[in-house]
Amino acid sequence: MSRFWKRPYFSGLIFGLAVTVSSGWLLLSNRGQGSGVGGEPAQERGGEGEKGRQGDGEKKREQFAADRDDVVFDAARSMTYLKDLCKIGPRISGTEGMKKQQEFLKKHFEGLGGKVEMQTFTAKQKSQPRPVDMANMIVSWHPERERRVILCSHYDTRPIADQEPDRRKWQEPFLSANDGGSGVALLMEFAHQMKDLKTEVGVDFVFFDGEEYIFDPEPEHDKYFFGSERFARTYAKGKGQGSGARGQESGTKGQGTKNREARVHYLGAVLLDMIGGKNPRFPIEQNSWFHAAALVEQLWRIAAAQGCDAFKVQEGPRVNDDHIALNVEARIPAVDIIDFDYPHWHRLSDLPENCSGDSMYQVSRVLTAWLKQVK
Repeated sequence: MSRFWKRPYFSGLIFGLAVTVSSGWLLLSNRGQGSGVGGEPAQERGGEGEKGRQGDGEKKREQFAADRDDVVFDAARSMTYLKDLCKIGPRISGTEGMKKQQEFLKKHFEGLGGKVEMQTFTAKQKSQPRPVDMANMIVSWHPERERRVILCSHYDTRPIADQEPDRRKWQEPFLSANDGGSGVALLMEFAHQMKDLKTEVGVDFVFFDGEEYIFDPEPEHDKYFFGSERFARTYAKGKGQGSGARGQESGTKGQGTKNREARVHYLGAVLLDMIGGKNPRFPIEQNSWFHAAALVEQLWRIAAAQGCDAFKVQEGPRVNDDHIALNVEARIPAVDIIDFDYPHWHRLSDLPENCSGDSMYQVSRVLTAWLKQVK
């Protein structure tokens, strides 16, 4: 995670959502029926009888209960993956640590049947004298399907632990287990069920590079989100000009692949950021609510029905994160699942021992149920 502000807005809408939940999810239970990712636009409320909403809600709860039966996420193994990532050391953009991580992930996902592509590019940070090579990693499941969704996380780690009170410690090796590793570890474990998961859409795991490539943390001094902005621009360009949804940086794809990628349509995206800390809390991030309220409602409704109590139906801070480019530049409804209160954020203590496989398991249950609902 990068910068966030605790200045609230849209608090009235969030409060209204909370009231709905406390009343039994009567309104939210009617969302997302047969209409893609999130159902009707968030502002279209009312116009239905109380009895109808209650009946639909009961049907949805039964479906959610059925969805719980086939979750095969191994929480202990997800922690093993997190520890393996941290054994590599810092995974800073353009470094040997990042290259080792990319090789590790490519072997892992291809071994489980995923199609791995690298979206390569070069980025120049304001505070640094030279540009560096970066790469978003895209792991595709059911690549032949044109209607798709994204599960994503950044996989680079910050060069400095800039929340350490002692500035002399900023330059010490920073493993960034939860911030830079938990989303990756979750998707590594999630990959074990992807081939057999019953979903009607294709799924892309996208790992963004350059989210944490910050050497000067003062606001507006260095630039964030190199990877997600590149991904979003490339997708938007492909939709508008037929040049391919994921880009042609490698120059290895044929015309047939280009035509297919120009037709790829992303229905929604879920960003995973700091989802592995112990006793996490996932309130509703305000930019997610503003840009993708219907998807927020669907995900938090699923969490409530599945008993995933880390998901809190309450207002959280407004965060600038990788989901902004997806929402604004690519026009993909994107939601940030993020723990704002993780006490080890950008500190040397962000280590695997301060993370929990049970936290990742809760998130995986919500993602599994969501993927099975997307049409």
